[in-house]
Amino acid sequence: MAKTHTRYVCQQCGRVVASYMGKCPQCSSFNSMVEEVIHEEPVNKGSSNVRGLSGRSVPRPIDEVGGDAEDRVHLPIGEFSRVLGGGIVLGSIVLIGGDPGIGKSTLMLQMAMEMANTQRVLYVSGEESERQIKMRAVRLLSDKKELPKNLLLVTETNLEVILNHVHELKPDLLIIDSIQTVYLSALDSSAGSVSQVRECASHLRELAKSSGVSVFLIGHVTKEGAIAGPRVLEHIVDTVLYLEGDRFQAYRLLRSVKNRFGATAEVGVFEMREGGLVEVTNPSEAFLAERLVNAAGSTIAVTMEGTRPILVEIQGLTSPTQFGNARRTPNGIDFNRLLLISAVLTRRVGLKLSEQDVFVNVVGGIQIDEPAADLAIAAAITSSWKDIPVRAEAVLIGEIGLAGELRMPGQMVARLREAQKLGFKTAIVPKAIRQGEPYPKGIEIIEVRSLDQALNAALKKSEK
Repeated sequence: MAKTHTRYVCQQCGRVVASYMGKCPQCSSFNSMVEEVIHEEPVNKGSSNVRGLSGRSVPRPIDEVGGDAEDRVHLPIGEFSRVLGGGIVLGSIVLIGGDPGIGKSTLMLQMAMEMANTQRVLYVSGEESERQIKMRAVRLLSDKKELPKNLLLVTETNLEVILNHVHELKPDLLIIDSIQTVYLSALDSSAGSVSQVRECASHLRELAKSSGVSVFLIGHVTKEGAIAGPRVLEHIVDTVLYLEGDRFQAYRLLRSVKNRFGATAEVGVFEMREGGLVEVTNPSEAFLAERLVNAAGSTIAVTMEGTRPILVEIQGLTSPTQFGNARRTPNGIDFNRLLLISAVLTRRVGLKLSEQDVFVNVVGGIQIDEPAADLAIAAAITSSWKDIPVRAEAVLIGEIGLAGELRMPGQMVARLREAQKLGFKTAIVPKAIRQGEPYPKGIEIIEVRSLDQALNAALKKSEK
């Protein structure tokens, strides 16, 4: 006979407790505990209750397991294909998250329409009707194309019914929009709860691994920007993608934070237009298109997004503070990194920033996390403080240490090649201690050891 008991589960982190608590002891969220009723079935030692991807597992030698390059399916959207690692892997399950209105459903519908030209695609929506999805598809469709007949639409939230549709239609690609709206009737909790999200994702994973159907899940995000639901959801899937960017700006960044079949931290760049998301094949040129040359406080940094070097404009502004404490306001870089660079400029270079408000902005809405942009940030702040423009044809690459020294970042040759391709004539970089791959020809390399030397070289031709 089945036993029943009650437990409480935090909807933010998945912490399970026996009694209700107003504040979660793990993630400190208030009023996030939700009651769940658990029905424990008696253990059946028979083989019929064994759970596996195909019902019965058989160990095989590794050299007999198939897995060739042909297992990837070509994806016509080049930026999307880059982030996935070169195409869609058969039997993979991909989770895509992002803020509301950022373009997740638009991107997935565009991908479904492209893939439906060669494959059978089932698009399951728990938030929109088939009519609404078709209206968006017509808007995204170009004049010369017709709606693909292999794209099947259904509005359904019951996972058992969805799995029956999959077995009947046998699609090559399954899209769930979104995983928080899907539920299993065997569970007493509501859709979107921790247990429902975890169990639904586990069933879809078994479907993908056993049948070879590629599954894409769209996930909601919390107010902190993380995908809603238990953290185990990101461990269940093969790939986790985030669609980032300010929804009031044109550019969107599709970033890979987990990928079992490709590089992590890879980025695809899109531009939101009336006809949907359009690929930006040369994001560096797009980010620098509106740059004001010879403006004080403007520098060019070369940041690596996965395996791709991207040139971005970094703007710095210093202004006398009107309050007792000077402010440090970053947009696109880490706040603590800005405090560190400001302290080094004050202590090692002699800039009097204690009575200056410092603002730093990365143009285009991109977020820079790597320290290779430290030198460009420091040069932008110094240029604004001295009111002297940085050399317009120069890029600045380097990590700043607390002693004022410059350290060499990784993949320097790839960064310099990208800068040279966009027409930059000079690069100010840390002095190489070890001899590695030779620098590309056609761009002047200025090697410096300290931050003070780098700033003198960056502002040298502009001073009068």
